[in-house]
Amino acid sequence: MSPDRQKREQPSAARAGVPGSRPLVRRLALLTLALLLGLGGATAPFSGDAAKAPTPVFGYQVVRTYPHDPEAYTQGLVFHGGHLYESTGLYGRSSVRQVELETGRVLQTKPLEPRYFGEGLALWEERWIQLTWQSRTALVYDRRDFRLLEKIPYPREGWGLTRDGRSLIASDGSDRLYFLDPRKLTERRRVTVTDQGLPVAGLNELEYVRERILANVYLSDRLAVISPQTGEVSAWVDLTGLLPAALRTPRTDVLNGIAYDAPGDRLFVTGKNWPLLYEIRLLKNP
Repeated sequence: MSPDRQKREQPSAARAGVPGSRPLVRRLALLTLALLLGLGGATAPFSGDAAKAPTPVFGYQVVRTYPHDPEAYTQGLVFHGGHLYESTGLYGRSSVRQVELETGRVLQTKPLEPRYFGEGLALWEERWIQLTWQSRTALVYDRRDFRLLEKIPYPREGWGLTRDGRSLIASDGSDRLYFLDPRKLTERRRVTVTDQGLPVAGLNELEYVRERILANVYLSDRLAVISPQTGEVSAWVDLTGLLPAALRTPRTDVLNGIAYDAPGDRLFVTGKNWPLLYEIRLLKNP
């Protein structure tokens, strides 16, 4: 999303192509993700002085595809308790919804008032928190039935939202990430996201995965892997060609939406008005 997106009526262009799809090898997937995110005592391939070497770029392999509502303008995506939870955008069409992963069926949905443009989504204890784009308002729902509990004033544009166990983490389309009090949404601290010392703007949908933040970069086919302590990009994930040209329509929009199933070690991605959601594993490029 960007400040000019109200002017955009056509989807952004994306490069097409179809990656091969093979069954997931769980041990290899876990090792790859651990290497990418620097876990388990392993030395990540991008560790060391980032100024002396290019930031590593990882590829991907599709493990499995799932149906996704092509009417959903995906803004936020969360995996919780065996289901997907999704925030969708656009004025008059925004919602928060619970989705059956295997079928893409919407199990329950809560439409937003037409004046709100839905954005990032995160779960904190028994409450869903959904940002809105330019309304300076966050919406808070009951975890089980999406009953609206309260509206909280929010001081900036809402884009992406995730959590790290202590704070909510929000983006606003700039190169900054904001760490927020989960109850009041007041700012605790912020980091500027940089790659090789240069700012990375357009930060959108967020997901906290194994002590790193994964971020969609608006209008790109890449995910940034970000240190929550420093804001440094330790790696990129290149998802070019994920949605094939044959499945694109005039309404198909950009890559956006990241969800992680921690118990199953599964990573999911999709896009705005995409007909599919992808489970992927990360591949180290030669």
